[in-house]
Amino acid sequence: MSQPREITPGATYMITRRVLRRHLLFRPDAAITQLLIYALAVSARRYGLQIHALCAMSTHLHLIVTDVAGVLPRFLQFFHRIVALGTKVLRTWEGPVWDHEAPSVVRLLTRAAVVEKIAYVLANPVAAGLVRHAREWPGAKVDMDALGCGVLRAARPSAYLDPENPQWPEEITLSLPLPPVIEQDGAEAFRQEVAAELARQEAQAHAELLRQGRRFLGVERVSAVSPYARAASFEALRECNPTFAVGREQGDAWRIAGAAVRAFRASYRAALERWRAGVRSVAFPAGTWWMRVFHGVTVQDVVLSA
Repeated sequence: MSQPREITPGATYMITRRVLRRHLLFRPDAAITQLLIYALAVSARRYGLQIHALCAMSTHLHLIVTDVAGVLPRFLQFFHRIVALGTKVLRTWEGPVWDHEAPSVVRLLTRAAVVEKIAYVLANPVAAGLVRHAREWPGAKVDMDALGCGVLRAARPSAYLDPENPQWPEEITLSLPLPPVIEQDGAEAFRQEVAAELARQEAQAHAELLRQGRRFLGVERVSAVSPYARAASFEALRECNPTFAVGREQGDAWRIAGAAVRAFRASYRAALERWRAGVRSVAFPAGTWWMRVFHGVTVQDVVLSA
């Protein structure tokens, strides 16, 4: 049985979803970029999520979001479905689009984690040896200078979406606000922190490619690959799927967060055991989502720290 996941209104996450068997279905071109940005903007507006960062690689998708209303599973279900169905039409693709593993959902608990993970998302094409600098990536992305102040904008794709259906507007825009842990008057300092971390990660990627004797593919070659091919580079098996991140050298925060996760899971399991035994009045811990939505269980109120 998978571990229960705490869904808390206002939480910020890094989300990663992979394409089936590392096919290059999201190869950067105008049509797939339009689909991804349009689907993301429509889904975020529908479920009230804030989008902070985005990078669509050919084989996977990274997002940094804040789940204002605590409806992340609904957002993911809707967004991933629209992307999959639209991709099947654009690529004339039979069968699944997404990998069979569940999306990676990592809660970002500190400012340091937000800075590091946004930089990680932006630097992904560089770390993969595709382009020398993040700004050169031709796919769907949020640029460095758009963090906390830019907008996503896309016209409705001509493929798959019914123009007569009012849920698909002809054009949509979505602002890119600052993550909640960043004060409005600290926006510039935040962008400088992300820029410094991005530069560090880019330099690290450059050194690694030099060590391996490899060269960056470049925009032209990246854009010319077949979307039906598969990535041939080595990728280690994913042995763990982290629940949270606190950033480097944040030992105290990591221990506190780990204890909170263990406490939530223990409380959830205890409540579930009683519920299965027929005690329908049992209260599940705050943050319980599945049992609340699909079985209407009682959930404890969120306790705010002083």
